[in-house]
Amino acid sequence: MSSASSSVRRIAATVLAAGAVVSAVALPAAAHDGDRHQQRHPRVEISRVQADSPGREDRSNRSLNAEWVEITNTTRDAVNLRGWTLRDSDGNRYRFDNVRIARHATIRIHSGNGRDTRTDLFQDRRDYVWDNRADTATLRDDRGRTVDTESWGRRR
Repeated sequence: MSSASSSVRRIAATVLAAGAVVSAVALPAAAHDGDRHQQRHPRVEISRVQADSPGREDRSNRSLNAEWVEITNTTRDAVNLRGWTLRDSDGNRYRFDNVRIARHATIRIHSGNGRDTRTDLFQDRRDYVWDNRADTATLRDDRGRTVDTESWGRRR
């Protein structure tokens, strides 16, 4: 009987060891799936882009400010965007100063000149940033990691 009980113990130990290995392998995979889900639904995202300024594009400040990108904080907490950047495909970059975006709030970044408020920021440019036909807006955090992108059209 002792040989039968030692066989049962060995089988039980083998099954437990196999279960531990499967759990150890499955845990990182599940965590990785969560990372991918997080990337598809960022905490802060580019929610809208108005690349083509309505009306006549005459490089007036009014026309420049009708070109904008909206960024939305989808979380329950305010997020400080200090050091974050917003870029286009040509390398034009806007760097956020000490800007806090409230929970569930949206801010609009205009291309032209203006006075920054809680809801509107201005790049203070004298030319258009976003290509009407095709471009990509890229939002990066203060460590240079891509948080979100929004593309339109097809670049040649």
